[in-house]
Order: sequence, then C-alpha cells, then structure tokens
Amino acid sequence: MNNCLIKGGRVIDPARNLDEVADVWILDGRIKAVEPNLSPPSDPFLIEAHNQWVCPGLIDIHVHLREPGQEYKEDLESGLTAAVAGGFTAVLAMPNTSPPLDQAPLIAGLRAKAQSLPGARLYLAAAMTRGRLGQELTEYQDLRLAGAKAVTDDGSWVSDSQVMRRVLDYAKVCSLPALSHAQDPLLSKGGAIYEGRMSTRLGLPGIPAQAEEIAVFRDIALVELTGNPVHICHLSTAKAVNLIRAAKAKGLPVTAETAPHYLFLTDEAVGDYDSRAKMNPPLGTIEDQKALREGLLDGTITIIASDHAPHSSLEKEVEFIEAAFGIIGLETSLPLILELTREINLTPSLLVELMSRNPAKLLGLPGGTLTPGGPADITVIDPELEFVYEAAKGYSKSRNTPFEGRKFKGRAVLTLVEGEIRYRYPTLAS
Repeated sequence: MNNCLIKGGRVIDPARNLDEVADVWILDGRIKAVEPNLSPPSDPFLIEAHNQWVCPGLIDIHVHLREPGQEYKEDLESGLTAAVAGGFTAVLAMPNTSPPLDQAPLIAGLRAKAQSLPGARLYLAAAMTRGRLGQELTEYQDLRLAGAKAVTDDGSWVSDSQVMRRVLDYAKVCSLPALSHAQDPLLSKGGAIYEGRMSTRLGLPGIPAQAEEIAVFRDIALVELTGNPVHICHLSTAKAVNLIRAAKAKGLPVTAETAPHYLFLTDEAVGDYDSRAKMNPPLGTIEDQKALREGLLDGTITIIASDHAPHSSLEKEVEFIEAAFGIIGLETSLPLILELTREINLTPSLLVELMSRNPAKLLGLPGGTLTPGGPADITVIDPELEFVYEAAKGYSKSRNTPFEGRKFKGRAVLTLVEGEIRYRYPTLAS
C-alpha cells in the first residue's frame, strides 16, 4: 500500500518516549507522520486500531529456520510466515544449519531467496568459527559484506579462550556483534534436563546450572580483558543473571537475552518425560525463573528472543533421552510476554523495548521505532483478544511446543513490513 492510515490506536514507541492515542500515516512504505487526528491530503487506505497497540515491528534475534539442510522441519518461507503471524517484522536466523553458515556465498544466497518471500525480513548470523568447531575463525569481513549481521556458533560454545579472545577482537573490528551460546560442553555433555530434584526423580542425566555460569563468567572475563562487547544468548539461571548484573555495574559492554519459556516454565514441566519441554539450556527452578523476571525489570536482561527451534515428530516423539532439544516459539512469544505484563510490572513500553527497540539497537537494524522517515515495519496488538493456541493451526512446519492448548489473552492482529500487510488475524480479514 502506497498510502495508509492506522487510526486511533495506542501508539507505543519508547525510542521517542511516546505512549498516546494517535494516528500513523504510511506513505510509500515509510512512516510519514505520527500524530493525533491526522488528515492526509489524499485518500489513504484506512486501518482502524481503536483499543489496540500500534508498535514498532517486533524483532526476534534468535530463531532457527533449518535452511539449508533440514527443510522438513522448517524452511525460510514457513519460518518467515510464522514470524509475521507472531507479530515479528524481522528475525535473525542462527547459523547451525547443514552446512553451517560459515561462508559468504551461503549468506548471500539465503538473503537473495528471502527477497521474494512474503513474510518477515530475514537477517542472518554467520558462524564464528569454521564448521562451528571452535578452532579457526571465519572470514568476518567477507561475511559482513555478504550481509551477515552478527557472528555466533549458537548451539556450541567457543571453549578455547584464546580463540574466543580473537573472536571478540575481530568481531569488533568488523562491526559484527558476537553472540555467545554460553554453556560448558564438557560439564553439560550427555545431560538431558536441569540437574536437580527432577533429574533425580526421573533418573535422567542432568545439566548443572554451573555449565552456563562458568561459561558466562569466562566470556565476561574476556570482555574485561579486551574491552570488546559480547551478547549472551538464552540466559536461564539465577547466578548467570547476577554475573551479567555485576558486569554491567562495572561498565562492561555485556548484554543478554532470555526466552519466554524460561520466564514461564520450570523443570517441573518435563512431568513424566514430556519431550516437548526438553530444551537447551534446560528449564531451571522457580528461583531461576524469578531471577530472570527481576533481570528484565532492572535492565540486566535487555532482549527477549524466542529461540524458535522447530523439530519434527521424528526427533521429538522418541525416548526422552534421545529426543532433540528445543521448542517452537515464534507464534507464542508475544502472547506469553503480554501475559507477563499482567503478572509483573512489565509495562507495554518495556515490552516494546525488549522485543523491538533493543534488538534493533544491538544489531544495527532499521526499525525499532516509529520515527517519521523510517521503514513502516509495524505490529498492531490487541491486548484483550483471547484465543487457544493450537500448533497445528500455526504456520511453522513443526509442532514441538509445551504451550499446546494454552489459553492466551492478547496477540498480534496485524503485521506490516514496509507498509505492506504481511499478516492479518483471520477474524479481521476484510
């Protein structure tokens, strides 16, 4: 749409300290004006947004789209469509594909393919090391020129401290954020669930919280040594939150994200070997959950990302110890965090900070604000709309979720990318 007016919504844009009822005028794919009672000179396409929130497009910086190599679980088209259905106008896909995204032609090829797809914007993280083996750095400058927006060996921790020191040095020089999957591989090897009461009851090998905490401590130490930034992925334990908090208090350039499932579930969700609740890092205790929620409120954790990890029944409907780690999350992330706004003092403005503005700032992406002149990437949210989540009715190819059948209140009802409607909730279809 070349000319569109979103009228009468609650416009929430923390980048501009804006939270008021206003109109948003979109012209030629960009935001033309944000003001109350706008009257554009031409006759725009009208979208009524009364009693709804109009926000900068949500950005998920941690998703697995499985292409190339495992397209039976997810591919670019299904993943990007699930993203806009969840309210996300952009996602950052992880490089632990088959083959891994460790070469510039792979990055360029996926970016080119995504240009013709109708869902969210696709951004790509490249591998930190060749083959994600933690030994030899990839060609960061070539990867950046091909379109990579970050480097990470997500799914693996670079345990060699000398290699990780070089990662931080070169990532800084090439203006590529370094994202760390902070988990000691030897301490977590063979584990299937958080090490504690539940692992003992179920007779399953555990992954101790210290596997994350040791890795976070080492990464922070390297930041202190080099002065270069690091971003910690999917934070999950209370002590790791405290480590990040202490590092930030010292002025170190350390940031962290957590995922919605760590804010709502504990290891109790595994129940009697429910592989839908098997994820890595594993679900922790109620104390971990409380610490993560506090970390969001005090600014220790600045980003919420889904860690959307699709798997087919071939990997999930097997013996628990053999089941793959991970859950899908693109279509449940926003409803869960809307639930959180009603449970703790997480304001709508902070929600937008955590799920739009801060992700855009970390990666240097367009969006994250409704500033006139910027791209018209917009998420319209109905905070009162009730629905029951059914994965089979979603857009992901996979169904691996512990939130099946959960009743939610609030979701994205309209997602626009460059002013074009990429998703409209079915009951709003014109």
